[in-house]
Amino acid sequence: MVQRILLVSVNCPGAVRSPHNDAIEQRNSLSPEWRINFGVAMKRTMLGILTPSSNTVLEPLSSAMVAGLDDVSAHFARFPVTEISLDDASQAQFRIDNQLAAARMLADAKVNAIVWSGTAASWLGFEKDAELCEQITRETGIPAGSSVLAVNELLGKLGAKRVAFVTPYIDSIQEQIIANYERAGYQCVAERHLGEQRNFHFSNFTEAQIADLIRQVADAKPDAISVMCTNMRGARLAEALEKETGIPLLDSTSAAVWTGLRIAGADPARVQGWGRMFALS
Repeated sequence: MVQRILLVSVNCPGAVRSPHNDAIEQRNSLSPEWRINFGVAMKRTMLGILTPSSNTVLEPLSSAMVAGLDDVSAHFARFPVTEISLDDASQAQFRIDNQLAAARMLADAKVNAIVWSGTAASWLGFEKDAELCEQITRETGIPAGSSVLAVNELLGKLGAKRVAFVTPYIDSIQEQIIANYERAGYQCVAERHLGEQRNFHFSNFTEAQIADLIRQVADAKPDAISVMCTNMRGARLAEALEKETGIPLLDSTSAAVWTGLRIAGADPARVQGWGRMFALS
């Protein structure tokens, strides 16, 4: 949405007034979600993204996805996550109070949406993210979403029931992900996982390694393939591998941006070159 602003210079005796000063006054008179660019007021869409502390992939990728949209920006808040397993210490990292504390800081920036860009609910249970999103909105008044809930919504829009998963996780985590999806009515027809549990190290797997795993699971002809980890470099592969395999690729980092734009009232289809999911409304 674009609203044109006429900048009027007022001449006062003994003072020279610049158009720059007028622009500042016009800008300051607008609500926080509007900004002035060369005399044009633009509606800002600010995405607040909750980020695991040791994740080094999702921030640059999320920012790159919206880099071509002058009115959209991504803003991040971290909370401690360093290891992924089923032991008590690992699961305690995802206590809702940790995530809410980070969400409150994003709310200070008056973001239009808050999205949890993480995939813990894929093994801890989808209801965990549903509860988190409800609490974020209750406390901040800002609509909220998550990567996992977005992947599930996208599967529904695609009518996908036969799915494949590519992750960096250890056996027990992968087994729990598959069990949760099968309980929800999906059939896992193929999977690959890399047996790592240190969250930082997920980012060390290359795009070439991940592409090879995606091609392997594509042989089973699933309805959709999910790269289920936001610290894994799957997002940039979507466009090329979807053309190569003919199968939708649902990267979890991309899914967070997709849902963030939607709940903020923006059109995800404006994001180009990151896979067919962004054309789904």
